[in-house]
Amino acid sequence: MFSKFLSKLKSLIFNTSATTETTLVNPKKTTNSSKKTKRKSRKTDSKKLIQSLKALPGVGSKCAKSLYDAGFKTTESIISANEKDLLAVPGVGVNLVKKLKNLK
Repeated sequence: MFSKFLSKLKSLIFNTSATTETTLVNPKKTTNSSKKTKRKSRKTDSKKLIQSLKALPGVGSKCAKSLYDAGFKTTESIISANEKDLLAVPGVGVNLVKKLKNLK
């Protein structure tokens, strides 16, 4: 910042065009890159969790994503969930709930 001020002052005194000799690093870029890595890690975490939900009998990829979006992040949370809560998830039917309840 100080170097920019000096270069402008120099250009005004000597009637030349202002040139910046040094460029400053924008501190926001470092925070944005850390946010991007957090987003990427969240995406990969969610993909891993959805893959683990697909291990349950009768649960496909669409159903696993619906369960994940509804807040069921682990297989234990699905198995211990109330039947009404599971039926409220789009793509989950009565037969799937029966299969999941037989796992207890």
